[in-house]
Amino acid sequence: MLTKIPNLLTMGRIAVIPVMIATLIWFDAPLGNWVAFAFYTFACLTDFFDGYLARALAQQSAFGRFLDPIADKLLVASVLLLLIGVGRIQDTLVIPAAVILCREILVSGLREFLAEVRVPMPVTALAKWKTGMQMLALGFLLVGPVGPDFGPLTTTEIGIYGLWGAALLTIVTGADYLIVGIRQIAAVDKREDKERNDKKVASKPSSDMPSAS
Repeated sequence: MLTKIPNLLTMGRIAVIPVMIATLIWFDAPLGNWVAFAFYTFACLTDFFDGYLARALAQQSAFGRFLDPIADKLLVASVLLLLIGVGRIQDTLVIPAAVILCREILVSGLREFLAEVRVPMPVTALAKWKTGMQMLALGFLLVGPVGPDFGPLTTTEIGIYGLWGAALLTIVTGADYLIVGIRQIAAVDKREDKERNDKKVASKPSSDMPSAS
């Protein structure tokens, strides 16, 4: 399980997080920015290749399904908190960061509940676009002021606009997941109520039984 290439990539994504954080904090710009961005890029690439290789090599596993979403959320949360800590995310930009973090917690809770009742929660196409925009935005913000200009926009400005766009898609996809989750929760509650009522009926003595004389 721990020697399969997809799982090694997933664990590598988690292992690189503290290195990325230390690099941006301890090294001065521009070196710290670019090295942290390099580690972040490696982590993002593992997010694609672990799933691709798991399918291509027929090495899909329960451990991978468990660890992969956790690694994704750890990476996103760590980068957001890191950017807040170094001042790249501040003032109103904290709003989309908070939206993204809250959505990750919400979806994690829904997935955990639905897994218990054996109901799958597939990733939508829009959620994949959200993830892509979010990864790009965080990468631009990691590079920050030492990055080049792209026409009239600086690297930081592209990251800011991208983070707002990712937050908007986060709200849409989060609401979609929430609606599906609530429907499944209601179905589970209805089924459990029926089972309890059936048990009560089965345990209740029948009035048609003759009484003992």
